[in-house]
Amino acid sequence: MKIFATFGLLAACACALPLSAATTTQPKNTVPVVPGPSSLGEEAPSASAAASQAAVPESESDKTLHAMHDEMERARMRLQLPGVEKPFYLEYRLMDLDVRAVTSSFGALISTSTTRNRFMSVDVRVGDYHLDSSNFISEDGFQGFLGSTGEVGIDRDYNSLRQDLWLATDQAYKQAVTQMSLKQSFLRSLTKPPEIDDFSQVQPLVKIDAHAEPDWTSRNWEDESRAASLALTNFPHLSGTRVNYYMIYVTYYLMNSEGTTIRSSRSLAAIEAALDTTADDGMALHDYYAVYVTKPADLPDPPAVGASLAQTGTELMTMRQSPLMQDFTGPVLFEPQAAGSLLAQALAPSLSGARPPLSTMPAFDEIIERMGGRSEWSGRVNTRVLPASVSLVDDPTLKEFNGQPLLGSYDVDDEGVKAQRVAVVENGSLKNLLMSRRPGPDFSASNGHARSALLSDTRPLASNLFLQPNGGLDSATLKKKFLDACRDDGHEWCLEVKSMDNPALSSIRQEDFSDFLGGIAGGVASGERIPLVVYRVYVSDGREEMVRGGHIEGLQLRAIRNILGIGNDETVFPYMQNTQGGFAGTALGAFGSANGGIPSTVVTPSLLLDEIEFRGFHGEPRRLPLVPAPPLK
Repeated sequence: MKIFATFGLLAACACALPLSAATTTQPKNTVPVVPGPSSLGEEAPSASAAASQAAVPESESDKTLHAMHDEMERARMRLQLPGVEKPFYLEYRLMDLDVRAVTSSFGALISTSTTRNRFMSVDVRVGDYHLDSSNFISEDGFQGFLGSTGEVGIDRDYNSLRQDLWLATDQAYKQAVTQMSLKQSFLRSLTKPPEIDDFSQVQPLVKIDAHAEPDWTSRNWEDESRAASLALTNFPHLSGTRVNYYMIYVTYYLMNSEGTTIRSSRSLAAIEAALDTTADDGMALHDYYAVYVTKPADLPDPPAVGASLAQTGTELMTMRQSPLMQDFTGPVLFEPQAAGSLLAQALAPSLSGARPPLSTMPAFDEIIERMGGRSEWSGRVNTRVLPASVSLVDDPTLKEFNGQPLLGSYDVDDEGVKAQRVAVVENGSLKNLLMSRRPGPDFSASNGHARSALLSDTRPLASNLFLQPNGGLDSATLKKKFLDACRDDGHEWCLEVKSMDNPALSSIRQEDFSDFLGGIAGGVASGERIPLVVYRVYVSDGREEMVRGGHIEGLQLRAIRNILGIGNDETVFPYMQNTQGGFAGTALGAFGSANGGIPSTVVTPSLLLDEIEFRGFHGEPRRLPLVPAPPLK
């Protein structure tokens, strides 16, 4: 756990920290470089030597846009320490976040809340596009992506917002100057400094969408949550349940000194349920149910949710009575839902083409490696990385697939670049990578894939990722190929994975999720993956038997390079990418929830992989409760 303690100190500098005009931290014995807005409503000073910031349309009544414009114009022309270079880039990001959350268990309401928050992030860079103050980690922490981030007033007041932006911009500028000095000093110590640019240039974009207010619909979410969770009272062996309803509305603002102005609105609604139990031999078991839609009105009604929860409960009870998994190495068939989760974990680190940040601390690279964040595709453009019959595409511009909405769709990314379809792999050969405005060794220009959650640092992440086979097999043919491969290897049975675990959803208690991360952290880099629902399939007659316990070892990206068989049953797997603790873009980033995650989708068919190693359960089971659970009815 020592490595996580170290990473926590680094991540604390990169994550959003509470900040307001009253609590802004500034260096001792300093005053703001630029005085505050006099009379809280002054016009930006004019200067004939500099071009003006693009004006907000006169017809726009949103005071947030006007406050952002006026304060940026003032900072752009006046922000400069004596004898120190001026910023070459300023960026303001704001987020209005409205969240309705309801939680029930066994038909009882646990909690209900409606919250509204507004966050800001200010990024100030000194230097130029080739070498700036970003992308650098020193012993003082990681301050390369964000300047100042925190909460601001929720009432959209012009004067209050300008005050907050003024202080945050001042702090971000001073941090950038310090960081640039440290970075230049570090670069002078290197034999060969990196030649890759720190920041790419893009065409400014103005896109001001209509302002959308939250619409919770007329449905009684407390009653629906109670009614849905009541279905689980039919399972007396459950030791705990949580049925969480989330309805989230986001209004996102972006303005930078290059002329980009963005206001966009999006929404997400989700039901996430966790169930846990204990087998008769003391093994702790769990399962989960999740559904994601873009609007609260599209959530399924209580009878439908109750039926799905009952199905999940039945599955968990079957698992409870199933035999323990044994050690196994051989062919494994992953059904589409399991394949989608597997790809989200295995592919994520290699999809990004951005250059990793420079660091004065070798421990940082070790931490990223331990979290499964090393790219296997960097420097391999035009070489084969997947089977020749497979292509890989990420397309945030698509809204649906076979009539099913895609969770990862968007028009403009979080850096103000238009979303683009990216053909990552064509016929097995690597052709492109996902890019933000942070260049990398293979590509320099953004292709509209910078994403973030709660104004965390933007990173090139997948949106709607499609694994496309050229001539997939139907279900019967793929199953026969699976059994034939098992027979040829001399196995009496092989394994079929129907779903993978997501501890962020299946863990009822936060400490259980933390324990999981602590336990798996040392193994994700070497390919440790956690299946949830696994069946033993007998070669003689195709009979299936659920087994429990155990995990997959050594399943890295190269295991997907040689696929024995691919189905034609492409299925949508929606999930939330986790940005907490710097997990985004690593193997741990696939373990997220609606509460703070990034909506994403993987579309994939069934996958038949060869030589997959399963390790059975070798731990110590927990002691059973001394007294049986009370009756639920």
